[in-house]
Amino acid sequence: MLIKKPADIKSSEITPRELYLNRRQFMLSTSAAALAFTGVNFANPPAQAQSAGKLANVKKSNFSTSEKLNSLKEITNYNNFYELGTDKEDPAANAKYLTTRPWTVAVEGEVKKAKTYDIEELTKLAPLEERIYRLRCVEAWSMVIPWVGFPLSALVKLAEPTGNAKFIQFVTLHDPKRLPGQKIPTMEWPYVEGLRMDEAMHPLTILSVGLYGEVLPAQNGAPIRLVVPWKYGFKSIKSIVKVRFVDKQPAASWNMMQPQEYGFYSNVNPEVDHPRWTQATERRIGELRRRKTLMFNGYGEQVASLYSGMDLKKFY
Repeated sequence: MLIKKPADIKSSEITPRELYLNRRQFMLSTSAAALAFTGVNFANPPAQAQSAGKLANVKKSNFSTSEKLNSLKEITNYNNFYELGTDKEDPAANAKYLTTRPWTVAVEGEVKKAKTYDIEELTKLAPLEERIYRLRCVEAWSMVIPWVGFPLSALVKLAEPTGNAKFIQFVTLHDPKRLPGQKIPTMEWPYVEGLRMDEAMHPLTILSVGLYGEVLPAQNGAPIRLVVPWKYGFKSIKSIVKVRFVDKQPAASWNMMQPQEYGFYSNVNPEVDHPRWTQATERRIGELRRRKTLMFNGYGEQVASLYSGMDLKKFY
């Protein structure tokens, strides 16, 4: 993600330091109050959701990195998914709340062929591939994950966008019973994200339905999520229920909540620091040493042309 440097931000736009320091305590206290009222207990959650099984006919993809994979345990137990809790361990602990059958995804907006797909139908739109991608989080940690999915472009082509379709907005499920973190006002629900049409059509952009050859676990965004490997992880929206084709840049949750920190494009850029920490290095989960962050998360050769001529400090 490309973030304004502190010197470029008006003092009135910067959240006070004491508010940042108190944010975690606020979330915890708010969570406790909300969950006590609703009867959901994050302190004593149900048993962790189990794998729904192997995925058949998964092919290896040439788009994959050859870097060492993170373990299944690391990938499924260290997650950002506020709908299942704000701590990294919460999503795995509360995964059982998120039932994923039945599930539908509505394709709507500026398309000739609007349709609501059952998840089983959707996963058969294109051959499933295993794509080993780097995941870089805005909090300066990273993983290497063997996603299973298919190009988003397959769904886009099937929908037949009109000439007015310039962007795509994605919408997460809004159901506090299945996503109890939505009972807490950490942000405006449901979670929304967006891509420019050429980003959506890029061959690296996929819709993932699994990892490590198995059906996608709830804590990782089951049953279907976006994966855009050259952008910070929060762009890869989870548990999608709507795909809207629109004519103008759509709203995106973190961009609405903290626009001075989270831009719409959110491309990985080690040269532009986050106001509160460096983006020049990252911690690979499972390693002690820090490593240099790669421009566009190492996918610059494939995607840099998408942003030719753009001021990447302005369009961070």
